[in-house]
Amino acid sequence: MTNIHNPSSNAGNSFSCLPPVYIGLPMWQHTQWLRTWFAGLPKEPSQLSHYAKECNTVEGNTTFYSLPHPDAVTRWADSVGPDFSFTFKFNQQITHVHQLQHCDEEVQTQLALLAPLQHKLGMMLVQLPASFGPEKLTILRHFLNTLPQHICVAVEVRHPLFFAKGEAEKAFNQLLIKQRANRVIMDTRALFSGPEDSEVLKDVREKKPRVPVNVIATANKPMVRFIGNDNKADNERCLAPWPEKIHQWRLAGKTPYFFCHRPDNKDAPWLAQQFIDMYNQRFPDTPLPNLSLKQQPSQSPLF
Repeated sequence: MTNIHNPSSNAGNSFSCLPPVYIGLPMWQHTQWLRTWFAGLPKEPSQLSHYAKECNTVEGNTTFYSLPHPDAVTRWADSVGPDFSFTFKFNQQITHVHQLQHCDEEVQTQLALLAPLQHKLGMMLVQLPASFGPEKLTILRHFLNTLPQHICVAVEVRHPLFFAKGEAEKAFNQLLIKQRANRVIMDTRALFSGPEDSEVLKDVREKKPRVPVNVIATANKPMVRFIGNDNKADNERCLAPWPEKIHQWRLAGKTPYFFCHRPDNKDAPWLAQQFIDMYNQRFPDTPLPNLSLKQQPSQSPLF
């Protein structure tokens, strides 16, 4: 991992004015959360209402696979407070099928559909396949140029040359800086630590990229997607540098987004709380809000 440590001790003293940290999960509802995470909370009309009182952002994977009905978008907007920030992925037809070309109509349709969220639409995520390489940076530049200026964008790449610290990665980072787009930082070190001792873990390892953790803030909302495993010690070891880096970004006036995944995302809230505990222990003068979590349930046997 590069450039995570050593925030400037003189970067600022007005801690009360630090930007927020947006901490979220890859979903806002899970069948088991009603019996675990949300069990002791007052009743709400939807799990999103519960979730939005606990986390201030969510990684909206649903729009990657299909677009919601307009009525659903209205319900989402009404279910969260004014400071909640949705992060939605561009649909796979845009990013994977068309690979950002000849898709103006699809982009306009998706953005129009999400427009009722207004300021609650905090970020749009452009998640690109591994086949999208350096030779397509001109396409990415054109795509970003055509987006409305009020849309905040994060870009995730998976082609190996974008992680090799060579000219391709340099060109990619410079493009994002010029476009004021945020580079998504994927941290899968914990996921690939230890034995492959469950089918769930095996399946997730096959789907997630094993790429270097190259840390750079190309715009004002750096995004980290942290993929943990089911071993608390592995997660703690790989989380260890992140409180310092998140705090450094805040001192620099940036607003970090930190998303927490587990192999079975029913356990993701406990990973988020693990990060919050580590941050608050390191920076008690600027604590992050805790989640309403009791002890994590033990892993249930399959039979």
